[in-house]
Amino acid sequence: MVIRQKKRARKYLGTRRWGVGNIKNARGAGDRGGVGKGGKKHKWTYIVKYEPERIRSKGFNQWEHVELKEIDLNVLSKMAEKSKDAKPALELRGYKVLSDGVLRKPAVIKATNFSKKALEKIKQSGGEAIKL
Repeated sequence: MVIRQKKRARKYLGTRRWGVGNIKNARGAGDRGGVGKGGKKHKWTYIVKYEPERIRSKGFNQWEHVELKEIDLNVLSKMAEKSKDAKPALELRGYKVLSDGVLRKPAVIKATNFSKKALEKIKQSGGEAIKL
């Protein structure tokens, strides 16, 4: 007959760390056999059922939402006045242009996004707004 479970030795149950030898051997993260989701080997059925993303990646990754930085017309106006061109071209990747302030000098502004009021103010000043 096959022994399915080894009988527990009663004489070691009160000792500090039975079965590890010196107490130093049982320190650290390597001694956490049944605690948490620490190893793939011991919790394989749980991982397969509830956390398949830990095993493999399958299919396509969705595009991540990109946070846009904000810039207003006051700052753009100062940038346009610093340049010596009659109609300077400002390229702003990753920025959304907001309508705070006035564009004093006409400029060609290329940005990722514009607010509606900012578009109106840029056109009133004689400039162009181009979405990238």
